[in-house]
Formats: sequence, C-alpha cells, structure tokens
Amino acid sequence: MPGSTPASLSAEARPIATGATPASPATASPVAAAPVAPSAPRRRQRFSPWQEAWRRFRRHRLAVAGAVVLGLMVLAIAVGPLLWRVPINEIDFAAKLQGPSWSHPLGTDDLGQDVLARVLYGGRISVSVGLAAMVISIFVGVLIGAIAGMSSGRVDALLMWLADLFLSLPQLPLLLLVIYLFRDSLKAAFGPEGGVFIMIVIVIGGLRWMPAARLVRAQFLSLREKEFVEAARALGASKARQVIQHILPNALGPVIVAATIDVAAAIIIESTLSFLGLGFPPDIPSWGRLLADAKDYLDMAPHWALASGSAIFLTVLSISFVGDGLRDALDPRRVM
Repeated sequence: MPGSTPASLSAEARPIATGATPASPATASPVAAAPVAPSAPRRRQRFSPWQEAWRRFRRHRLAVAGAVVLGLMVLAIAVGPLLWRVPINEIDFAAKLQGPSWSHPLGTDDLGQDVLARVLYGGRISVSVGLAAMVISIFVGVLIGAIAGMSSGRVDALLMWLADLFLSLPQLPLLLLVIYLFRDSLKAAFGPEGGVFIMIVIVIGGLRWMPAARLVRAQFLSLREKEFVEAARALGASKARQVIQHILPNALGPVIVAATIDVAAAIIIESTLSFLGLGFPPDIPSWGRLLADAKDYLDMAPHWALASGSAIFLTVLSISFVGDGLRDALDPRRVM
C-alpha cells in the first residue's frame, strides 16, 4: 500500500530517531553486562598530634641515634652497679694505674680502685643532678612565664625585668659565692652527699629558669589571642581554666625542648663545679670529680680521664641530638 513500510525492510535501513544512538554490538547482546560498583574513596589515615610528632621524630636520624645512646647510658648507670658488684672504694695499691683488663674493663685509678664501678656510680649522681635541676628550672620558668604572659602592664614588666636581671649576672662567680656561703650549713643538716646534692640542684635550677620563662611568655602572648582561647573566654572560662586546658598544652612543645637543653647544661655545670673542687667530696665519684682526680695522670693513665670524659661527652651530645629532634618534631610549621 502506498505510504506503508514494507515488512522486509532491514533494521539498518530503518530511520533513527532524533537524538538516539545506535546500539553497539556489545550492548545489543542478549546478556546485559554486570554493573561496575564505584570504588570506595580511600580514607586518609589520621594521626594524633603526639603520633605525628613521633613519626616526624623517627625521621631525624641523629635524634634517633642520640635517643638510643642515651637510653643505653641510662640503662648502664641504672642496672650496671647491680651487675658489676665491685665496691667503688676498694683500694688495691698493687693494681694502681693499670690499663683496661678483664678484671678492670676501664682500668684503675691512683688508689687501685675500679674505674668502671666509679663511672657507673658517678653517672647516677650526674644524671640525677641534671634531671632535678631541670625540673626546678622548668617549673619556675613555666610559672613565671605563664604569669607574665597572662598579665599585662606592671606585672609583666616587673617579671621580665627580674629575668633580665638574673640573665645579666655572671653564673659561675655567683655559683661559687652561694656554695661558699651555704655548703657547710647544708652538709651539717643533710649530710655530706645530700647537702651538696640539694645545694647544687637548687643553685643550678635557680639560675637556669630565665630562658624557659621568656620562651613560655612568648608562647602565651601568641596563644592567648587565638580563636579557640577567645571562644573559651567568651563561654565564661576563667583565666586558670584557659591556661590549664587551652594555652599550656599547646605551649608544651618548646618547653620540652628547653627541658632537654637544661639537662645537658646542668650536667656540664655540675661537672665544672666538681672539677674545680666545689662540688661533691672526693670520696663521692661524680663524673666531674673523676676528671679532677685524673688530670694529674694524663700521661701515665689516660684511660682514667677518657672514661669519665667520654661518659660526659656521650651523654651531653645525645641529649643535644634528642633536643634537636624534638624541636623539629614539635614544630608544626617545619616540613619533614
């Protein structure tokens, strides 16, 4: 019939509707392809601030090496005297100034005393002095710095004037003056070892708080204007709550770095005082006291001075490397 489409007209000859796309052979197959499920987005692993700091610290090779050496030194002075049971005051004139041997791994001194036993015992004194002096200096520095950072006007100016005054004082002559004035009274009150320990710790800690105070003050002046502190202030938080819960936790990074520096500085100062004969008595072998006793025998028995000198060198150097690693790990602006 005119106007009708013949039944024998092939599919290729049929007109295509406007906007339609010819089906491909794969699409025209009777078996439909299975739908492909969209891949789930990969979640980025999140780290807490301390986990991120530990991850950044591990990338600092010198800091990791320093932490390993420091850990071995602390383990040696803590457990060593329990394993090496040679008395520190056992005198044997027949074995005086002997070099390292199986019976005396670090040799003997001018009285035949075992150098290894005395170095291990002296390490306890030197490290204890460093840690105790650091606690005092950091506590006083954080307290004064926090008060100055949260205050304004005369209080801030007075505290910073006090810090500048202590910074301008010569430390070594002041240390000598305080020791000469209070050494005998403290020895009479707390014994020869306890009195000297308390005196040295208080003197070193009392003269090392100024850098920590200035650092904490700068951190507080910066953090107290941040948005989260202003939000806490707007919600009615007191100044003590702002400091304890919001400002101080965010200022701990520089404080931890300053603490490691103070430990190394306190060990050096104690060794200097003992070397000058103003620290612990001769029968109490701190590392500085051992160096002072060995200075007259450098040509005959260099092992005596090398033992205590190497202990001071390795401890202070490893603490410095750990402090550098902590400074880089706790700095959020540093890319590692």
